[in-house]
Amino acid sequence: MSRYVVLVGALTVVLLVGWGCEQEQAVVAPPLPPPTIAEPQPAENKIAVEPKPARTEQAAQPELNAPKAAPIEPNVQKAAPSEPNVQQIATTKPAPASPAESNSVELRPAPHLRVSATELCSMCTEFLSKHVDQQGMVDYKTLLRRKLELVDVLDKFKTLDPNEYNLWSKEDKLAFWINGYNLEFIRIILDNYPIESTRVLRLFWPPNSIRHIKGIWDQHKFIIMDEEFTLQEIIRRFFNHEFDEPRVFFAVYYGSLSGPPLRNEAYCGQTLSAQLDDQVKRYIAAGETLKIERENQKVYLSSILKPTWNGQQFVAKHGTDLKFKQQEPAVRAVLNFLTAYIPAQDASFLETGNYTVEFMRYDWSLNERGGQ
Repeated sequence: MSRYVVLVGALTVVLLVGWGCEQEQAVVAPPLPPPTIAEPQPAENKIAVEPKPARTEQAAQPELNAPKAAPIEPNVQKAAPSEPNVQQIATTKPAPASPAESNSVELRPAPHLRVSATELCSMCTEFLSKHVDQQGMVDYKTLLRRKLELVDVLDKFKTLDPNEYNLWSKEDKLAFWINGYNLEFIRIILDNYPIESTRVLRLFWPPNSIRHIKGIWDQHKFIIMDEEFTLQEIIRRFFNHEFDEPRVFFAVYYGSLSGPPLRNEAYCGQTLSAQLDDQVKRYIAAGETLKIERENQKVYLSSILKPTWNGQQFVAKHGTDLKFKQQEPAVRAVLNFLTAYIPAQDASFLETGNYTVEFMRYDWSLNERGGQ
């Protein structure tokens, strides 16, 4: 009986000790799982509630968020296509605008115009016949309101195809440059009309003189066949050198009363020589080219024939050492040229008479007529 009691007591002690150990483990063990279960949970919530900030957190904790990154990738890729679209618009939209920008600055050459010399001559004649009278006076007041008519004609010179021009005869080419020069001269005056002058300059030239237009010959630029010119460059390059035709100086426009009359028709290649001869005769008949005073033994020539103006251009074609020996070479050439256009008795006096040569005073007043 006592042995039985001892065994029961010992068993009871063992059971109590084992139960106590289990209670101790139950108290200590539960805190271990939370770190593995609780930490992933907040990350899961952040991704679900705040998808955009999750990208920043993902960059800061790549290892923890790596398993959840897959759902985020589609969101990033959805936004990605919008960036190429913006770049594509930025790069492709300006492209079609570039031609318009070039045209607005007028740096891009206009399309070439293929027009015959006869057609261009007709266009010029149509314009001149409307705005220039038989005496060569220009109606600037009316023309000021119809300036687009002049611009339209000058556009034909501006865009003429050089290949078309190269097919023309020498006469057609010279007529082209005379007409272009005269029309550009009118345009420059029109751009500065009415002409303004200063008190000081009025001491030298009339108030409406073209001499008040600063740089009229060498500063006002324009385009012919895609090339830049001034009036002086046309004179030097074509009238003084390329064509060697001194009669042209009776055909070009001077914008003033003492200059040769401006024709109210254009110069055309087929009739050019006859037109130039007619211009010389008209200028002589007006008394502006040549005046002979036998009793005073004086001969007066137009100022445009001075050696320092256009007289030198007559030497190559009309120079002579046989007549007019008392004159300088340029004056001899001019006198020799004029003898073919004046009566025989006047020509004889120029060739054998004793006289001195003087140049007439030039009237720079604008050759303008009243508006309609």
